[in-house]
Amino acid sequence: MKTVIQILLVIAAVVLTYFIYQSIQRPIEFGKAKDARYESTVAKLKDIRKAQLAYKDVFGEFSGSWDTLIYFVQYDSVRNVRAIGELTDSMIEAKINEKKAIEMGLIIRDTIRESVVDALFGGNYDPQSLRFVPISGEPTEFHLGQTTITTGSGIKVPVFEAKAHNNVVLRGLDEQLVINLNDTKRTNDKYPGLRVGSLTETTNNAGNWEK
Repeated sequence: MKTVIQILLVIAAVVLTYFIYQSIQRPIEFGKAKDARYESTVAKLKDIRKAQLAYKDVFGEFSGSWDTLIYFVQYDSVRNVRAIGELTDSMIEAKINEKKAIEMGLIIRDTIRESVVDALFGGNYDPQSLRFVPISGEPTEFHLGQTTITTGSGIKVPVFEAKAHNNVVLRGLDEQLVINLNDTKRTNDKYPGLRVGSLTETTNNAGNWEK
C-alpha cells in the first residue's frame, strides 16, 4: 500500500510541476509571439502612413479607399528636389544666396518626378500588400478610413486611420490571453489592437504604439 501511495504522490508531483511550468511558460511564449506579430504589423502601418502622407501631398486629403491608395502608390509619381552642392562660407561672404548660386551654376536644384513606389519604398515593393495585415492564414485587410475634423478654433484638419484588432493580429495564439489583453486595453480606454492615425482626434498621424 505504501508503494502505491508513493507512486501516486510522485505522479501528483510531476503533474503539479507540469502545470506550474505551463502557467509560467504560457504568458512568456505568448509575449514573444505577440511582440513578433506586433513588430511586423507596426512596420506595415508605417508603410501605410508613408503612402497616405504622400497621397495628401498630391491631393490635399487622405484616401479612405484601398484601391485608390494602392493605385496611387503603384502608378502615380511625386516631385522630388535633386540637390547637388550647398552654399559655402565664401559664397555667403560674397553675398551669394541660393537663388543666385543656382543661376551661376555653383549649385544645382532640380525638381524631378519619381514614381511613388520608388520614392517611398525603393521600388522592390508590392503595393498590393499594403492592405493586408501581415499575419499567416486567411488574408485580412486593415480597416481604413479618412475624414475631416474641425478643431475648436474652426480649422479643418484632414485625418486618416488604419487599424487591426488584436483578434486578427494575434489569431491562433492563446485565446484566453488575447481576451485578457483586450480587456486590459479597454479598461485603460485604449484600442485593443494596433492603429495609426485617428478618425476622432488629431494625432499628427501617430501610431498608438508610439504613445
